[in-house]
Amino acid sequence: MKIVVIADTHMPKKSKKLPERLLCDLETADLIIHAGDWQTLDLYNELQSYAPVKGVTGNVDGLEMKELLSEKLILEINGYKIGIVHGHGKKQTTEKRAITAFQDEKVDCIIFGHSHIPKNYMFNEILMFNPGSPTDKRREKYFSHGILSIDQELKAKHIFYKDKI
Repeated sequence: MKIVVIADTHMPKKSKKLPERLLCDLETADLIIHAGDWQTLDLYNELQSYAPVKGVTGNVDGLEMKELLSEKLILEINGYKIGIVHGHGKKQTTEKRAITAFQDEKVDCIIFGHSHIPKNYMFNEILMFNPGSPTDKRREKYFSHGILSIDQELKAKHIFYKDKI
């Protein structure tokens, strides 16, 4: 199963359209996960044309997104539990807030956003994954999104690109 993971798209403020590199992966996605800061419902509707979409809201998402999605979600896919949260808040780092959000639940992976910093590492047997941003890299060298693959095991990787065209 191929899951395209994105976050922090901030559309249309940071980009009017999704990068071509991301669109290539969306064409073959079985599922799309968005970890918040969509900004408008238009992006949700566009992503639905590629594959089913699951996601959460972030700190810049408005009422229409909050009526559609929650701030936290757990998906069970092929026996793996995947926690999704944006990671915004006060105190602690984005990563610590993401971990805290699922401290009372057994998850195999936590997908988070907010920092726009790509992350892919293990913490206490939990795969921690931040896809970065395909439209707003901030101080990062590259724009990015992620691919989560689930067959016999759960794996995550980043796709990096120099521009958002």
